[in-house]
Amino acid sequence: MTERIRLGMVGGGRDAFIGGVHRIAARIDDHFELVAGCFSATAEKSRASGADLGLPPDRVYDDFTQMAKREARLKTGVQAVAIVTPNHMHAGPAKEFLKRGIHVICDKPLTATLPEAKKLVKSAGASDALFVLTHNYTGYPMVRQAKAMVADGALGALRVVQVEYAQDWLSEPLEDTGMKQAEWRTDPVRSGAGGATGDIGTHAFNLAGFVSGLRVESLSADVQTFVPGRRVDDNAHVLLRYAGGARGMLWCSQVAPGNENALKLRVFGEKGGLEWRQEDPNYLWWTPLGEPKRLLTRGGAGAGEAAARVSRTPAGHPEGYLEGFATIYAEAAAAILAKEAGETADAAVMYPTVQDGLDGVAFVDACIRSSKSEGRWIALP
Repeated sequence: MTERIRLGMVGGGRDAFIGGVHRIAARIDDHFELVAGCFSATAEKSRASGADLGLPPDRVYDDFTQMAKREARLKTGVQAVAIVTPNHMHAGPAKEFLKRGIHVICDKPLTATLPEAKKLVKSAGASDALFVLTHNYTGYPMVRQAKAMVADGALGALRVVQVEYAQDWLSEPLEDTGMKQAEWRTDPVRSGAGGATGDIGTHAFNLAGFVSGLRVESLSADVQTFVPGRRVDDNAHVLLRYAGGARGMLWCSQVAPGNENALKLRVFGEKGGLEWRQEDPNYLWWTPLGEPKRLLTRGGAGAGEAAARVSRTPAGHPEGYLEGFATIYAEAAAAILAKEAGETADAAVMYPTVQDGLDGVAFVDACIRSSKSEGRWIALP
């Protein structure tokens, strides 16, 4: 790196949790420098947030269109923009920056609706800029290890994929208390039709596909809203049929007391099985068929190059959520620098794309439609 990539941000102002996460992740490996932003739909809040971050007033904007237009004209304008708004506000900013050749790093899910997602895929395809989606769990070292083991055939032909993401924070109607994070996530206008399915189910769906390398052909879903008066789902059980014959199960819930951020993946093949838990991310359990269960650790014996290239600290020092996010930013930086140099990024560089985003929104749409038709199997594109 000779110089940092100039980064802008849309959303992520004062009191926005995910904006702070993105800013930390962007700086962990020192590949990016935040130089501009439109941090809120409220002009005063955007300016105040920019001041908090030490940005000059002329690089803090009242709206994202104004920002995209001016930054594209500046000699030292942003090269990439992070979009960290609620779901319904992803597509508009993304299109404005894409059409001006500015790379987009967007929080998940891609959009609030499937038609909107399809349009955004077209906009990304028509742009020379890259589109990166921050499914951050794909950046964990032992997730990369699991993916490499599956790809190398250690498990043989895959048979069963089980993934779950359980939380308890919405077991009560927090949206009625004025809590910002609960308020927009349970508003179908801002979150989209999916509640738990869109917020955390898409993470589980993406993780299962990333590690297994399999594509879901169809699904059958039983989606619930347990908290009275809530307008989106807070629990879902989904059966998955993968291309090639493997079968899967996905459970996502935000009303499961005793669970904080319990994302868990299990993959079983004809020759063995793997198990990984997000709350203990530096461990990967590997069981060859007929042999004792083995613990693989980040940086320890048995972990390979796939895990090592995205590790930062010595073995035994935990790496987790922020580092996983940082890996997505580091991969984005490598791809952006290669793109701007007219080169192809190294084959080891990987990050979720706009197509992964479309798949996630299609998953939510299919879950809602399936559940409304008593679990009818719905084909995914």
